[in-house]
Amino acid sequence: MSVDFEKVWQIIRNFFMPRLNRWFFIRLGITIVLAVVIFKFLLVPCVISGASMEPTVHSSGFTFCWRGSYWFKPPKRGDVVIIKYDNNIYFLKRIVGLPGESVSFRDGKLYINGKVLDEPYVKFASDWNMVPAKVGENEFYVVGDNRSMHIAQHQKGSVRAARILGQMAF
Repeated sequence: MSVDFEKVWQIIRNFFMPRLNRWFFIRLGITIVLAVVIFKFLLVPCVISGASMEPTVHSSGFTFCWRGSYWFKPPKRGDVVIIKYDNNIYFLKRIVGLPGESVSFRDGKLYINGKVLDEPYVKFASDWNMVPAKVGENEFYVVGDNRSMHIAQHQKGSVRAARILGQMAF
């Protein structure tokens, strides 16, 4: 029995080649451009290292930051946001204080303008004490959810609104 290699090649070529026409490359180019635009300007992938947001977000996890979340509305208390501190240093924190408010910690509880803030997302008790700090205009006070960490190990404080990249997407 002889195999007609020309006939086999025709079958293989007819199966694959129609998919490799110019429309395929146009669609592939559009897909690549859309992926670059989405991941450069809308969704920012973030690797999480550090335990300051546990148990809300676990260390060595992965999430996305949605940059468009604050284009038409300001951040609000309780939002988990990505903050750019330096060129390549980003922090994932929760907004607890809004512009013009007074923030303090006493006996492990967070006080906003002298009133205790109910924080159901905080699972680990803390022993923090901090004198009241006034949140500046166009700034937000941020802190991690894992309050059992020593206050010196916690990146916290007021950050300018311009440093907030966006909200954690998922």
